Amino acid sequence: MARVFVVDDQEPVRDLCARMLSVRGHEVLGVGSGAEAVALYDELRPDAVLLDVDMPGMDGLATLGAIRAIDPEAKVAMLTGNAGGGTIRGALALGARDYVLKPFHGRRLAEAMVRLLGP
Repeated sequence: MARVFVVDDQEPVRDLCARMLSVRGHEVLGVGSGAEAVALYDELRPDAVLLDVDMPGMDGLATLGAIRAIDPEAKVAMLTGNAGGGTIRGALALGARDYVLKPFHGRRLAEAMVRLLGP
């Protein structure tokens, strides 16, 4: 179906997302940092990106900005454990199309993918 980057500094989160998305037929690449995601984005051009907000080094908002500079049409949903509106509003203002609150269920992740990629 689609090639999806899951960008999160926590390997268990990447693995969980990969399992949930793989059973739906998506090809998933787990990426452990924002800098790595930006470096790989232009080369691999994923169809969608699930991007953690709170990462060491290059955080999710900086990563989102860098990805959108490469591809203004990038389809990105943010992953966050912070339900505070400021971070979510900031990500949406930078071009994120959706967000998923941690901890999440497979159904919510699937809904985000539909919002990014269509039915």
